[in-house]
Amino acid sequence: MENHKEDQISYYLTENGYASCSILERHSTKPTLLTQAALEEERMRQAKVYLLTAALFCLTVSLAWADEMVSFKIGYQHLTPDGSVGVESNGLGATSINVEDDLDLEESDEFTLEAALQLGSLRLSAAYQPIRFSGNNVLTKDVDFNGETFLANSHVKSHVDIDIYEAGLAWHMINVDDLPTRIQFGPEVAIKYLDVDIELEETSIGGIKASESVKAAVPTIGLRGRVAIADSLGIVGRVGYMEYQDSSFLDFDAQLEYSPLPMVGIFAGYRYMDIDLDKSDVKLDATFDGPYIGALIRF
Repeated sequence: MENHKEDQISYYLTENGYASCSILERHSTKPTLLTQAALEEERMRQAKVYLLTAALFCLTVSLAWADEMVSFKIGYQHLTPDGSVGVESNGLGATSINVEDDLDLEESDEFTLEAALQLGSLRLSAAYQPIRFSGNNVLTKDVDFNGETFLANSHVKSHVDIDIYEAGLAWHMINVDDLPTRIQFGPEVAIKYLDVDIELEETSIGGIKASESVKAAVPTIGLRGRVAIADSLGIVGRVGYMEYQDSSFLDFDAQLEYSPLPMVGIFAGYRYMDIDLDKSDVKLDATFDGPYIGALIRF
């Protein structure tokens, strides 16, 4: 009989339960085959891997629904201004300029950012809100602004830009998570850093232009609460207020969150801010309010 040299792979199980192989040389005309026992062992090993992967996925999802540790939000808000602004110069009085009647400021439409870290009953947060108002109007009265006089009937362009940077700490004294409805409620302290720029400019050739900027930090103390009606639906509310060094800041926010998936969702809400700022010759006494929408991720 003519011998044909052929490699045959023989499978066996090691102590760790994995399939190994050795190459044996022998004279045979039979094709290479896996034994039935080795195939069964390999199928069992693959089944264990699939089950472990599914269990880890389910654990991750359940933890995300229960209590996220980190969350990020990006929003888009529409704010309407109301109130007045003025800038003194060298001790001279400033005209109180109405942001609607005198400047005809348009609404502000800007993106916002927020990040939060949940550590048990404590919640650390950081947020950024840019506010941009611009107007174009004919003055109905003389306006003294930062040492310049803009005469009545002058065509004036205006800009009021406010950047608000906020860092907050909330303590959920009430943190009930063993009921069908989860409730979190407690005090919140925050510091708001305001960067304000105000500018007026006559549109005529050779027209005058004046601007002023001011930066101020205003702390607030308030309350924050969240009620999770269901795993996918929650209501968030917060309010903060403080008078500090001739300035005050009132901030109110109500929000509805919906998460069709455990770690992603959308939100919508309403924000109201009342800012009374009197610093470095700048006087700003105005309210800003309006709706906003956005998306979130959490894990």
